[in-house]
Amino acid sequence: MKKQLALNMVIVFFVLSGCSMLEDANNSLNYVNESTEYINNLRTFAEDAASLEGADLEARLEKLKGNIQDFLELEAPDFAANVHKELEAKSQVLLDATNNVLQSGEIAIDQLQQSEIFQTIGNITDLLNQIEQLGL
Repeated sequence: MKKQLALNMVIVFFVLSGCSMLEDANNSLNYVNESTEYINNLRTFAEDAASLEGADLEARLEKLKGNIQDFLELEAPDFAANVHKELEAKSQVLLDATNNVLQSGEIAIDQLQQSEIFQTIGNITDLLNQIEQLGL
């Protein structure tokens, strides 16, 4: 009877440990996927922005701002802490630049190109390779 109880406790322990490991793996995979999607959205914005103007450009900047804010709320798993810190810092610079452009009123593509937005997006997309390697 005691052996059966001990065996059941060991099985429960391993099942619970396995669930924790599975949850950690899922969280890690989710982080890599969400970060990759975020960076791809930034890249798409940079590619499309040159063909936008006026209200369309402003709407895309507002959407960009929302994407950045959502990313800044994302929690990173421990193994991605260093890359995430770098992404957070660059994303904050991008958010500040986006807010500056939006607050200035009339938005023109030349004003946008002179802001830090495109350079910062380029810096962030350079981190994509590091993030993709985290998923391996």
